[in-house]
Amino acid sequence: MIVTFTPNPSLDKTLVLDAPLRPGAVQRAVGHSAEPGGKGVNISRALTAAGTPSLAVLPGDARDPVLLALQELDVPARALPIGAPLRTNTAITDHAGVTTKINEPGPEFDAALTESLLRLLLEASEGAAWVALAGSLPPGVPVDFYAQAITALRETFGEHAPRIALDTSGAPLAAALKAAPDLIKPNAEELLELHAAVAGPAASPASAPASTLDGEVNGPSIDEQAQAETLETDPLRAAHLALELQGHGARACLVTLGAHGAVLIPHSAPEASHRPAEALRAWGPPIIPRSTVGAGDASLAGFLASAQAGSSPTESLKQAMAMGRAAAELSGSTMPTPDQLITENLSTEQLILVPSTTTTANVETS
Repeated sequence: MIVTFTPNPSLDKTLVLDAPLRPGAVQRAVGHSAEPGGKGVNISRALTAAGTPSLAVLPGDARDPVLLALQELDVPARALPIGAPLRTNTAITDHAGVTTKINEPGPEFDAALTESLLRLLLEASEGAAWVALAGSLPPGVPVDFYAQAITALRETFGEHAPRIALDTSGAPLAAALKAAPDLIKPNAEELLELHAAVAGPAASPASAPASTLDGEVNGPSIDEQAQAETLETDPLRAAHLALELQGHGARACLVTLGAHGAVLIPHSAPEASHRPAEALRAWGPPIIPRSTVGAGDASLAGFLASAQAGSSPTESLKQAMAMGRAAAELSGSTMPTPDQLITENLSTEQLILVPSTTTTANVETS
């Protein structure tokens, strides 16, 4: 079983426009939807749609719209009542798949609620193969909460501890590296931000965006967005940046690069640190995206489901690509079913990364 943990879930509303968003103008939506959201919730939704057992752990009262929506989708969940409504996030998507997101901060947590949420996570994670810690932190939760959760999971279950995937951004992601998550899943923007935070601005061409207390960035600047878009087209450089993060605690790294595929840096033994490292890249033919909301979460779900089944890193990366691509072709944050997944048209290659360099590598196509 795969447990997902979403400390700051949301009701995700999507508005579909038939033209690009025009700030300051009045536009009419041609479509709309409302679905339970938050990164971990989306991962559980994707796993459930794919037929992989999953349990979503989150805060929320039994009659909250997010919990009711999960029930309607038959997504198993365990929730901590908090006596306050969960947040609503709004995504505005145009006909070309360009998405603008407006995220609310979420309900305020005190120390007692935070401790209760961690205790619920530990109770729900017994026997899990993977635990995915995902999304931003709600107001009041300490920035190192994910680091605390990783440590608590390993101390509680010892040699039977689940493997831990982490999908967040900003300060919570940087703080959690010291706890050595088994897998992190940044996108290009988050990779640049994290690399700058842990390796220093001099080691990365992008400076870290200012983060809010809950770990969500206030939106990239035009320059930061351009740098992220450039990195998406350069998987070799993305692989090198991800490889450097292993020296700061990340054991493995799955980097999603939007329309340009993804790269995977597998976990390597300490004695291999002075030998060329291996990375995997996967990509596919162009698709016509309808909405990118939740596509990265679907990618992580595909990877975890495949890894739990004992598949090779290459096959797990292909499953991640197939899930993410299929999700992007669906409206809102709809998650794909197995019959919508296509791996036959995906290509993979092995990248040989030379340690202590960010400029050279050998490429072997597979």
